[in-house]
Amino acid sequence: MSGTWANEIEPEYVPYYSGYGDYDMSHTGDPRQDLEYERQYASSYIVPEVIKNFLLYFQKYINQQDLPEIQNSYENGFNKLTDRFFKTSAWPEAESVIPIVGNDKRFLILYKELYYRHVYARVSGGPTLQQRFDSYYNYCNLFNYILNAEGPVPLELPDQWLWDIIDEFIYQFQAFSIFRHKSINKKTENEIEVLRTNPKIWNVHSVLNVLHSLVEKSNINKQLEVYTSGGDPDSVAGEFGRHSLYKMLGYFSLVGLLRLHSLLGDYYQALKVLENIDFNKKSLYSRVPACQITTFYYVGFAYMMMRRYQDAIRTLSNILLYIQRTKTMFQSRAQLYDQISKMNDKMYTLLSICLVLYPMRIDESVHSHLREKYQDKMNRMQKGEMQEFEASFAFACPKFLSPVPPNYDLTGAQTQFKEPFQLQLLVFKDEVEQQIQIPTIRSYLKLYTTLPISKLAAFMDMSDDELCTHLMCFKHKMKNLVWSKGTSGLEGEFQSASEVDFYIDKDMIHIADTKVARRYGDFFIRQFHKFDEIMRSLKAT
Repeated sequence: MSGTWANEIEPEYVPYYSGYGDYDMSHTGDPRQDLEYERQYASSYIVPEVIKNFLLYFQKYINQQDLPEIQNSYENGFNKLTDRFFKTSAWPEAESVIPIVGNDKRFLILYKELYYRHVYARVSGGPTLQQRFDSYYNYCNLFNYILNAEGPVPLELPDQWLWDIIDEFIYQFQAFSIFRHKSINKKTENEIEVLRTNPKIWNVHSVLNVLHSLVEKSNINKQLEVYTSGGDPDSVAGEFGRHSLYKMLGYFSLVGLLRLHSLLGDYYQALKVLENIDFNKKSLYSRVPACQITTFYYVGFAYMMMRRYQDAIRTLSNILLYIQRTKTMFQSRAQLYDQISKMNDKMYTLLSICLVLYPMRIDESVHSHLREKYQDKMNRMQKGEMQEFEASFAFACPKFLSPVPPNYDLTGAQTQFKEPFQLQLLVFKDEVEQQIQIPTIRSYLKLYTTLPISKLAAFMDMSDDELCTHLMCFKHKMKNLVWSKGTSGLEGEFQSASEVDFYIDKDMIHIADTKVARRYGDFFIRQFHKFDEIMRSLKAT
């Protein structure tokens, strides 16, 4: 997930920026022609007056540590001016900005962070190789400024911006890794030589080092441990951890490590870094919706790949319910809404895979949406169509990475970037193939209370020995590690949520229905209470 999540902008001029100075230009009276004229003017190396004034005000707010104004300028001002002047072109380069803001190194680093993020997200053709390098160097400067200071740096930034910094840092590493592996035969000799001679640029060790350094500097794991036990996090935060900048960057770095380890295929370590975060409680430290959604997506995916389907279903259902209840908050923010909608579709697809492999009851509203939009996919997967499993996995999985540079001399090297995905797909397919017969076996077991093995083997068109193997597989796959208590997502106890259970005695299968009848009374009472609350709120207004 990349780029700045922007507020949707209206075609007319934004009154909020009238105080930044008037942009002197001729108006035709046609809004479309006027906007086109502005964008053409902005694409030249002349910095429009309104941009100059915005940068001066933005710099002033950052230097004064005026957090509400910084947030307003970051979330509204920058994005609205982007849509007005730089929709598909880059903002002025830092060299063009220096005459306006002076040699303010801290502001220039922050400006470059926004500049390169915009280049990745909006500029047609994407970043050049040099821009990828320059963005990396700028992140090095930013993190060196934050981490190498003797005391906490005098800088406050909104939580959303801090999350976007970590999120974009990992995204650009991901993009660079894919870029250097993809279409090597189409790259020029000069590009290949530059990549070959600069193996430390966007190196996985550098990225991991930054994230772990932020975690350690903030003492965030100790803070979370104390916070979860009901204590005061500041008591163990230390000099840096008490500072909001370090605390939030530390927290977001944990989520970044979750994402990075998942991209590298190390799902155990992905969950291990979050062992002090309790997903079943509303966390004080996670006030950014995009961070919440990213966290639950990667946790759910890691659980699925570790064959902990019950935990995956619980995790994905919780975040999908959260999105369902809060989606009106994002509708006015077009780019954020698009990002969340894509993640929403991916998580519903993952949930459908998990429910096919491990049927269990989920929240009624999530289940109804699943039936409405994904029932056909689920039916095909239940029939054992491996192509549907592959297509769903390819759509919903993250873009996996190789942690090492490619072999630039290898013939056909343009296909190397697909290898991490193919490896993870192979692991997933192997797991699915092991239990491909389970849905069919389950459907027969539901029809009987006792059933001879030979009869079920005839139904399944296989030998008795083959059937026994599949029945043992059913027992094994329907029992998995399930989180029950504690903060670590890796902990748990073995449980089975299968709606049917059985045992075999003297070539006879004895079947017990473990499914508890739905409690419709409780469901209707909850709906009555909700309706009553709606009526009271309407009367109050």
